[in-house]
Amino acid sequence: MEYRKFTKVSPKISTIGFGSWQLGNHKSWSEMTDGEAVYLVKEALSKGVNFFDTSPNYAEGNSERLLGKAFEGINRKNIVINTKFGHGVDGQVDFRPESLRKSIEGSLSRLKTDYLDSVLLHNPSRDLMDPQQVVHYEILEKLKEEGKILAYGASLDSYEDMIHFMTKTQGEVMEIFFNILHQDVRKAFKMAKEKEIALIAKIPLDSGWLSGKYNQTSTFSGIRSRWSSEDIQKRGDAVDLIRDLPRIDQSMAQFALSYCLAYDEISSVIPGCVSIDQLNNNIASINHPMDSKMVKTLEAIYNNLIEPMKLPW
Repeated sequence: MEYRKFTKVSPKISTIGFGSWQLGNHKSWSEMTDGEAVYLVKEALSKGVNFFDTSPNYAEGNSERLLGKAFEGINRKNIVINTKFGHGVDGQVDFRPESLRKSIEGSLSRLKTDYLDSVLLHNPSRDLMDPQQVVHYEILEKLKEEGKILAYGASLDSYEDMIHFMTKTQGEVMEIFFNILHQDVRKAFKMAKEKEIALIAKIPLDSGWLSGKYNQTSTFSGIRSRWSSEDIQKRGDAVDLIRDLPRIDQSMAQFALSYCLAYDEISSVIPGCVSIDQLNNNIASINHPMDSKMVKTLEAIYNNLIEPMKLPW
């Protein structure tokens, strides 16, 4: 495993992190039992993965609970836990300042820990990213003083929101929507590096599209049913631009993860996994770092062909 800097007070984190939306989420991943979920996390730990991303609303709190169960008996200092605030266990969006401490206390209880390495505002609106307008940051600073959180930040989707957050706040972590098909946030990397803000790449496989298993004829259920037939056609066309690029002993998914990690500003990518095979494949992506020539090729494809498509999330 490889490790990169996270926050000033955190251990270095594994470049392949563990996205845990799927844990306990029997509505979307009914084939994975809770016992299998715990085993999967333990296997990740045994392979050197030490960065785990979760949220209270993932599987109505079950993601955090299962992580807490899997971490029992593990030296807490060897694990870096990132969770969020704003979307509750009941599925409701609640950014009220009076809910912040309660949310963090709930996460601490479910994760069976006495501190969180980082807490992120979960896709906040612009006004929630301005300490002059809201009291959230006073509360977060107080929680840092109490040792209940070590750092805070935000989970964001656009370059503009990243710039706004970095300009207005003292946040140390940003989780960003970044993959081969969505490179808009690249424009904020320089500023993040200058401010020593850790970047975590979320949705690095574009909800499965960059695994290569979907195309223009694919159909979807659940949360992925949000895509219209036009959206699916455009995404399929975008994937076709990537599918046949030369890869060295890599699956398309590994190629996609390697792209994200080709940027030094990215501390970790957080793909999800529902099996040991998927976990191993994710980790194996570090075996073939992407060279600068391919990075430039993918940037050019995005700038000239994919960005104009305006692919919806």
